[in-house]
Amino acid sequence: MSQVPKRAEVPAEHRWNTEDMIPSQKAWDQEYDSVKQKLKDIAAYKGKLHEAAELKACFSLDDAISLSTERLYVYANMKHHEDMAEPTYQALSDKVKKLSVEVNEATSYITPEILGLSDETLKALIQDPSLAFYKKSLDDIVRDKPHVLSQAEEALLAQVGNLSQAPSTIFDMLNNADMKFPKVKNDKGEEIELTHSRYIQFLESADRDVRKNAFEAMYATYGKHKNTIGATLAANINKNAFYARVRKYPSVLEMSLFGDNIKKEVYTNLIGSVHEALPLLHRYMKLRKKLLKVDELHMYDLFAPLVEQFKMDITYDEAKTTVKDSLKPLGETYLNALQEGYDSRWIDVYENEGKRSGAYSWGSYGTHPYVLLNHKDNLNSMFTLTHEMGHALHSYFSDANNEYRYAQYPIFLAEVASTLNEALLMDYLLKKSTDPKEKMYLLTYYADQFRTTVFRQTMFAEFEMITHDKAEKGESLTPQDLSKIYYDLNKQYHGDGMVVDKDIEMEWARIPHFYNSFYVYKYATGFSAATSFSKQILEEGQPAVDRYLGFLKSGGSEYPLDTLKRAGVDMSSPEPVNQAMSVFKSLIEQMETLTK
Repeated sequence: MSQVPKRAEVPAEHRWNTEDMIPSQKAWDQEYDSVKQKLKDIAAYKGKLHEAAELKACFSLDDAISLSTERLYVYANMKHHEDMAEPTYQALSDKVKKLSVEVNEATSYITPEILGLSDETLKALIQDPSLAFYKKSLDDIVRDKPHVLSQAEEALLAQVGNLSQAPSTIFDMLNNADMKFPKVKNDKGEEIELTHSRYIQFLESADRDVRKNAFEAMYATYGKHKNTIGATLAANINKNAFYARVRKYPSVLEMSLFGDNIKKEVYTNLIGSVHEALPLLHRYMKLRKKLLKVDELHMYDLFAPLVEQFKMDITYDEAKTTVKDSLKPLGETYLNALQEGYDSRWIDVYENEGKRSGAYSWGSYGTHPYVLLNHKDNLNSMFTLTHEMGHALHSYFSDANNEYRYAQYPIFLAEVASTLNEALLMDYLLKKSTDPKEKMYLLTYYADQFRTTVFRQTMFAEFEMITHDKAEKGESLTPQDLSKIYYDLNKQYHGDGMVVDKDIEMEWARIPHFYNSFYVYKYATGFSAATSFSKQILEEGQPAVDRYLGFLKSGGSEYPLDTLKRAGVDMSSPEPVNQAMSVFKSLIEQMETLTK
């Protein structure tokens, strides 16, 4: 095995070019000093925001401060991620974090002051032609007004902000620091300690005893802590209910959806559509049982490999070519931008000593996006490349077509472009494949994405909805209540064709997303929207491509549902989920044909 190189040993063509963002340390220092001066300048507008000219100047300066701070922050942290052990950029990262706090403090008066204006003054400002560019910002502030309390009440809520984080903090400490798991045997018969990161590796083992023992050990451990974790999760749910009540939202769910202006029906329709598609998941479970050649399919079999590991050696250059070929349906405009990313050192390709693990796309307005990879010559890394370039090109088109204030697309839309790229790559690979073993490997890879991203995340979303509904009705949420709700959902989702082991009733206790309430549904909606886009693009051609490019260019200029609807995906209807399910059905049919 070759040694991991030091950062200085990585060839320039495989390193991202951060000089495109900020050319030197001297330039960084100058921009930092400029922000500090602007923070003094913005204080001058306090008490004057009832006048259109002053409000416009304040918004403009606020944008300039925000953009510079973002650029300083992104640059410092990207440099830090190149080598986490290098102290220079750790210090720079800490310095800009403190600056961010100063920025938030210096600009914190803006929204409350606008909200404190009379309805008549606010209406006049919104209709003022000189503020036309800021109309959406003002509309958003006004939309929030019914849920903003008096200045004294807001100050009180701000003071208890740290207390409200207690359930999440306690869970993190218990889950990641204090909880210890027993030793279990791995594939080689060696007894090693079970950990969070090793758990999925155990579940992906071809040895069923390894899977079963890890599964039982994991949930037996959580079972011993069920009262503490149950009380912690219930406290988080009750905290959410408190905030919804005091801010005058009809429910926690509607409070969580408010920021993106998403109706409750989008959430409930997702659950309803997935319920209708459950027979497809049950059919996949039966196929999984057949492929594994087991008498009974258990919960610990859901991550087991369905075909022998099919080794696909794919170099980085081969991955780039394959990704570009797979994205040809998106047309020349998209492909040219992709090639620009390849050629202009947007991408930090390989692992080096001290480099941050994983992958991401990041950047700052006014500069091209960047992508961090830790590329290995395999299928997963090729999918990571197309996924992160999907994010990067979404930002590229969004930034090119919007002013800074409206360029950032909302989180609700964040996974659409990345997942669409994965869908087109998978379609390309499946159409090109002639080896039945390779084809089955690809089909199972894709089918499991549907299972984990659409079905599993929707089941999580339904668990959140049920538990919050019970809390808001004043009903109990004991560990036994939580376990019963979770177990019943698993029975419903996975069907009678498999054994839903009783141990799974404790899985709710290990899901950190439940402390970031009503977030997980976005994985399922994003995946469904991307699958719908890919289906339209492959079937309709240029008209669908034009709509999709329009979506990429929209940024945050309108609310996310409106952005998607304009592009041909109406998430307020069941159609996108239904289209995704038609793709899932096709995968199952192809797998069934290969197993005959």
